Amino acid sequence: MVLNRWWLAAALVVCTVLAVLLLTSDRDPWRLALGLGALVAFLVAWAVLAKDASAGNRAALALTVVTVVVSGAGTASMANFAIFQCLAFPLVWVVARSVRAAIVANVAVALSVGVGFLISRPLDQVELVEITFTVLLSLVFSIVFGLWISHFATLSEERQRLLDRLQATQAELESVSREAGVISERERLAREIHDTIAQDLTGMVMLAQRARQETDAAERETQLAQLEQTAREALTETRALVADSAPASLDAGLVAALERLTERFTRETGIRVTLSADGDGLDRSAEVVVLRCTQEALSNVRKHSGADAASVTLTRGTLTISDTGHGFDPAAPTTGFGLSGMRDRLALVGGSLEVASGASGTTLTISLAKVDA
Repeated sequence: MVLNRWWLAAALVVCTVLAVLLLTSDRDPWRLALGLGALVAFLVAWAVLAKDASAGNRAALALTVVTVVVSGAGTASMANFAIFQCLAFPLVWVVARSVRAAIVANVAVALSVGVGFLISRPLDQVELVEITFTVLLSLVFSIVFGLWISHFATLSEERQRLLDRLQATQAELESVSREAGVISERERLAREIHDTIAQDLTGMVMLAQRARQETDAAERETQLAQLEQTAREALTETRALVADSAPASLDAGLVAALERLTERFTRETGIRVTLSADGDGLDRSAEVVVLRCTQEALSNVRKHSGADAASVTLTRGTLTISDTGHGFDPAAPTTGFGLSGMRDRLALVGGSLEVASGASGTTLTISLAKVDA
């Protein structure tokens, strides 16, 4: 609503002051009736039109016409009625459709007041010049002041539009951020499942196949015990994953976890793995990355290399995993998740992966950035 309660208060104050001036002045009855009638007409028009007057609509146009007429009629009844301009000029400016329309309305108010002065009493030449100067000065001041206020109003509207656009952009960014968070969490869970549960299940399948083919009861019992142990370790890792914590195997330290991993790998696959590890200087997130990358690399050795031996070396933030297999072409496209998953995991801690492979085997070199000095 353009004309709020503050505008109503201003209109009531101005009309009250003018009514007091009219009633306390020595006016002819017809002039007194004309002035009071103008005030009543303005207040009635305000009551009917002000609530709907906005941006040059019909109510605003009608209120502007009434204001112009009241300005002239009231001044014709009493010269002091010209103080009504202090309400009339800003009022017609506020309800105008455009700056041009506001200027035209201000000129109309000024002309109406000028005509009212001519009617109110006979004027000599000096008074006519003074009144003309006063009316023109009021008109110029109202236009300059109105243009100044309109400029700031335009800037305020532009800032509000920019603020609304910024808030909309922030809402979009929050939505995109939430979606990115969901995708990132899905990718994290995919890596964790691939690096833990999937590999444990693969080892369990191999142990089950070997146990089924085994004819010696004691050896079969040994393999079944290994199968049970692997299943228990997989269950522990699954619970840690659900609890969103670090791998349970790291509770005793990184070196101990790597020792258990390589020993179990050798026991399950028959591929001999030598370990040389120094986990000092690594933070917790780097330890998780080292363990997961080692799991993934050994899983690839088991599934793809055809090797009979492998080595795992960890020294001051550099993890090297080598095998004696037939190698592969690192530049060839793959559909697996292994190497890409390792690179994604390393990216989270600022690490990097280098792959060298040939007929004599494959070597993965993993460099970690998060190492304490």
